[in-house]
Amino acid sequence: LIFSLFLVGLIYPISGHWIWGGGLLAGAQGSGITAFFHNFRDFAGSTVVHSVGGWAALTGSLILGPRIQKFRPNGVIKPIMGHNMTSAALGVLILWLGWFGFNPGSTMSAGNGSAIAHVLVNTNIAAVTGTLAAAVTAWLLLSKPDLSMILNGCLAGLVAITAPCAFVSTASAAVIGIIAGVIVVFGVLMFDRLRIDDPVGALSVHLLNGVWGSLALGLFYNGTIAAEVAGLATGFTRGAQFLQQLKGVALVGVFTLVLSALGWYLLKMLIGIR
Repeated sequence: LIFSLFLVGLIYPISGHWIWGGGLLAGAQGSGITAFFHNFRDFAGSTVVHSVGGWAALTGSLILGPRIQKFRPNGVIKPIMGHNMTSAALGVLILWLGWFGFNPGSTMSAGNGSAIAHVLVNTNIAAVTGTLAAAVTAWLLLSKPDLSMILNGCLAGLVAITAPCAFVSTASAAVIGIIAGVIVVFGVLMFDRLRIDDPVGALSVHLLNGVWGSLALGLFYNGTIAAEVAGLATGFTRGAQFLQQLKGVALVGVFTLVLSALGWYLLKMLIGIR
């Protein structure tokens, strides 16, 4: 509870202002360090919302340490299953519906129906392809389909398309979702191998795919769509936009890691966090 206050009261507002409030990473070129970082794009929050939370969660996971008996001394990883996968599935479906407000709502206007429709379709197609890709990937790696992986694949597609939904074509959105679905499965397995305990796969969903979605914006950037949907009169080429996305992701990641570590360590020293 206390860390949430710290995260929402300090970290999110600063990094959010950098991107959405005309700050360091926003569209205006400016001079000096602003000229280096300017023109970072994040339509609805793959970085502003998701990867910031993911970086904070990674820091907390490392400082808190794993649950008791999760990682055995002999190297065995004990799966601790969710208690109600029906509720988990219902939650994901509600989130999927909610994303139709989250992403199209970031147009900030009900007057541009074509822009809202484009963002909505991109959002939905990425969720679909993320779900299918995670199902296939988990089936191939684990020899059977895994519901938790499938659910996280849906969320991964949604997280990844959140930044680029107004800047890419629907075909690109489908590819972004496919890659997100693969990333989330490998991410869950990777964090287990690194002995980082993540009970719900949040690092794979929000951190890895928040970063992927922000970078995908540059890789699949379409200047014509950006002008029509996001109202950008000018834009970078794909290569230049990708470079700006990479800079922004790195800056926000370092900033969040440092402040999150400070917050978690202070709490650990003062009141304990386990």
